[in-house]
Amino acid sequence: MKYNVLKYLERSVSKFPNKIAVIDKNSKITYKELHKRSKSIACKIIKDNFFHVPIIVFMDKGIEALTTFLGIAYSGNTYSLLHPEFPKSRLEDIASVLASPLVITNNEYYKEALETFRNSKIIKYEDIKEEIDEELINKTNTKILDIDPLYINFTSGSTGTPKGVTICHRSVIDFIDIFTDTFNIKENDIIGNQAPFDFDVSVKDIYSTLCVGATLVIIPKELFSKPTELLDFICDNKATTLIWAVSALCLVSTFHALDYRCPNDIKKVMFSGEVMPIKHLNTWMSHLPNATFINLYGPTEITCNCTYHIIDKKREYESGIPIGKSFLNEETFLLDENNELITKENTTGEICIRGTAVGLGYYNNNEETSKRFVINPIEKRYPEIIYRTGDLGKYDSNNDLYFTGRKDFQIKYMGHRIELEEIERAINKLECIERSCCVFNEEKQKLYCFYIGDVDKKTIYEELKNTLPIYMIPNIFRSILKFPLNKNGKIDRKQLLQEELEKKLGSDTHDRKRV
Repeated sequence: MKYNVLKYLERSVSKFPNKIAVIDKNSKITYKELHKRSKSIACKIIKDNFFHVPIIVFMDKGIEALTTFLGIAYSGNTYSLLHPEFPKSRLEDIASVLASPLVITNNEYYKEALETFRNSKIIKYEDIKEEIDEELINKTNTKILDIDPLYINFTSGSTGTPKGVTICHRSVIDFIDIFTDTFNIKENDIIGNQAPFDFDVSVKDIYSTLCVGATLVIIPKELFSKPTELLDFICDNKATTLIWAVSALCLVSTFHALDYRCPNDIKKVMFSGEVMPIKHLNTWMSHLPNATFINLYGPTEITCNCTYHIIDKKREYESGIPIGKSFLNEETFLLDENNELITKENTTGEICIRGTAVGLGYYNNNEETSKRFVINPIEKRYPEIIYRTGDLGKYDSNNDLYFTGRKDFQIKYMGHRIELEEIERAINKLECIERSCCVFNEEKQKLYCFYIGDVDKKTIYEELKNTLPIYMIPNIFRSILKFPLNKNGKIDRKQLLQEELEKKLGSDTHDRKRV
């Protein structure tokens, strides 16, 4: 079991069998119960002759989903959570990439699963009542290698097809062992989960909990639109550790919810996904003066994070918050346009990562994998795979790394990495649109859509809800007569944004407020 993430569960159930492992809005489960239930699911999967294949988990995040993840892992397979709230077309696109022979859902989404995943066997969580066969599980586990995929999380794709980031057991074990040790996460911690289960931030929540025998509190999604109820939930459950997206922390501080009730049990606040605004960070730090605050950085493709920076409360951070230095057993470095290593301060280059945490690639997509998961150009003696993030960075005089932007049309928005081409492709498919161009204002964290077409903004928005997740739909739509072009004859995105910023917001703008 040492080659499998389930070593964490096995260890914690032996130490804390009757301790509450996970709490969600409907129930709670002990380590002993979690262990037993996941093995029952594993036996059902094994007896149905599924091995080393991706299995879709089609349900909301919660105890049922987490237990299913572990059952799939025990059975020697790979899990991929698909959100029932996603548009049907997106679910079908992802399903076509996975070609999964099995979908595990629950009563709530069973009918929808039957309609969406027509080429897969569908079973309900509630119907799985298999007797546990330890010999069968042990025999299966001897065939699992640490390089076998554990999970597949989907990100946006420039071709219009979502990309399935594939992460193996070894990468998770390597990262979580170092992560929990670095930040002193222990069995008495209560981790308040914010992230969706198809977002890699949740990997830190789930496997840190299992690794040390802590308790995971799954915060209901709907509370993130009800700040006071959110604070009540966090306080009542005595959460000690938050590993959240920046946007979630900013929601709390924007609505002054910390003035309503302060979660004084919190000792660690970690944030990632976007640049943390200093004023929001200061709000949190002023209410939790004894807590440690940590800025984390890293794309899904490298198993959660590759760098971190512990906030110095005496520092002003006039130049912004650095993404810091590499975790142990990971090396984060910069390459210039000629693939030469950058070591000088204030010299911009592409952020690249090497180490065990680097993922296996994009599932069933060798073309996209070959663009990012490449041979290290500065290591001439042997082939070593690194991940090229497409993010730009630079070092300061303290050798701390700063994120400075993107080198292509991928953006980091609402905690997600999004390809602008995918959004444009969806918009351009609309009959009422002649042409569109999306531009992201990183400083203002606003996503614009400029378009040519005789249609109102509300109609575009309503149409896009049928094909794109909400977080990929632009904040602001602008109707224009023609696009400015650069010297190469391409749409000049910088000029579009500059002209927009020079204008006053007109009455023809459709601003969609996000919660």
